[in-house]
Amino acid sequence: MNQDYEEQGANLMTLLDEEGNEHTFEVADTLEEGDEQYVALIPVFDDPAGMLEDSGELVILKTVEEDGEAFLEPIEDEAEFDRISDIFMKRLEDLYDFED
Repeated sequence: MNQDYEEQGANLMTLLDEEGNEHTFEVADTLEEGDEQYVALIPVFDDPAGMLEDSGELVILKTVEEDGEAFLEPIEDEAEFDRISDIFMKRLEDLYDFED
């Protein structure tokens, strides 16, 4: 899922999915690991029904630059994803309740 993104303030970001649908997220944390940058996002819903349907999962994406523009993409490598998600989980465990 390659997304264009547009920041909407200090902690909110709207992402466009492959079908052009907008999704708003709160930026929970960012991480630089070596030469790579990652972001942990929490879905934001305008209506209470969306909150009830949400799985409560943290969305972790990798920042990729193409032609001078930044994009967020899923982490394809499972080992890389596991390593980065473990770092985010440890950093955010005091703020959020995570389920394994």
